[in-house]
Amino acid sequence: MVLNLPNLLTLSRVPLTFLIVWLMYQAWPGAASLAFWMFIAAAVSDWADGYVARKRGIVSNFGKFMDALTDKVLVIGLMVAFVSQPEWRIPVPYVLITLCREFLVSGMRMVAASKGVVVQADRGGKTKTMTQMIAIGFLLATPMVARDWALWAPETDFTVLIETVHQIGLIGFAIGTFLAVWSGYRYMRAGWHLMVDEEPKK
Repeated sequence: MVLNLPNLLTLSRVPLTFLIVWLMYQAWPGAASLAFWMFIAAAVSDWADGYVARKRGIVSNFGKFMDALTDKVLVIGLMVAFVSQPEWRIPVPYVLITLCREFLVSGMRMVAASKGVVVQADRGGKTKTMTQMIAIGFLLATPMVARDWALWAPETDFTVLIETVHQIGLIGFAIGTFLAVWSGYRYMRAGWHLMVDEEPKK
């Protein structure tokens, strides 16, 4: 059955992405904190869907495909939203490089799927996604501290903490961008024969 628990957990990341982005643009108290914790829930679902699928023995090609796709929706959706937000802005080249990588890999996956081959995320791709999600977590924590914590504890100076959290997020994105390029190269090298109808090199 397609709509089993692991796949529902996977698909839940799509509406969560829209909710998180909407909350990022809200100024009312608690919106930034809610965006952060919704993202944590989405990140946990990325681990939970695979764990439950393996535990119940219901791993499917649909689940593998949608797991990779919803990760992209979550990460790229938030990266695009970050560009227009001064509190958590990230360099535009990070977003453009990541978009190019994802389009290339997704195109290769579609070609592979047309030939009955499912290209799963390899270790490099998983590490890239994990790094990007950690970076997103820190960037979402920045306005949570700056807005909500500062409001709830006005006598405390959070300036150093805010700057530190933001810098960790930016460094994480720089690392994630490098890993995106590296893992993208690995995907294209491994799947190039599917695109040009050649046998893979031994």
